[in-house]
Amino acid sequence: MTVISEPGSPRPVTPASILASKLDELARQLERSGSLDPVSREQLQEVCELAAGLDPYLSRCTSPESAELLRLADRTQAEDWRGRSAGAASGHLEQEMLSGHVEGQLLKMLVHATRATRVLEIGMFTGYSALAMAEAMPTRGQVIACEIDADVAAFAQRCFDDSPAGEKITIRVGPALDTLGELAETGRQFDLVFIDADKAGYSGYFNALLEKGLLAAHALICVDNTLLQGQPWLSAASSPNGVAI
Repeated sequence: MTVISEPGSPRPVTPASILASKLDELARQLERSGSLDPVSREQLQEVCELAAGLDPYLSRCTSPESAELLRLADRTQAEDWRGRSAGAASGHLEQEMLSGHVEGQLLKMLVHATRATRVLEIGMFTGYSALAMAEAMPTRGQVIACEIDADVAAFAQRCFDDSPAGEKITIRVGPALDTLGELAETGRQFDLVFIDADKAGYSGYFNALLEKGLLAAHALICVDNTLLQGQPWLSAASSPNGVAI
């Protein structure tokens, strides 16, 4: 069962942060047991530092986020998502769904590298990644962001309204496959697509992009969560999302 974190206290969700959390717990247990000799204690401390320091180091060495992105992240973390469902396919809403600083800057880099002016996002949540990509686009650029939850979409729109780049983003509320069909019927094509919605739907979205002619020449598809909490390679039984990935 997933534990939904309290506002402002995100739980570890990346493989590195989960590893760091478990190592820290193990180190505390061994320290309490008094079974650690000095050499083992030093080695365990080094291993803990290796795991715990990776994500913070990446963040420190990544280009800083804009004031608008930081404000959006703060608003998302301050919101109480506990008990709020994203629908049967998506499970519960939680602040950890936010793409965040490092991923946002990576997406901005990909927009620059591909010179994308037409971006499609499948699964928006509160809009961090959509806004990050919009900030990297020229004035004529447009992001179409698909979101199934109307309340979350409204939350994101309020954040977009406070950003100069927000006017480049158009939110489409409803099942993403329906939106993809509608976009295909009007002949829309995209230079860059970011898939970050319900994990069980990933393959369906990917295939729809290929089959419905939604990709421009040299288009790039990015798929989030491919390392999903380490589940793709762990020996323990996977969650339904892990199986889908």
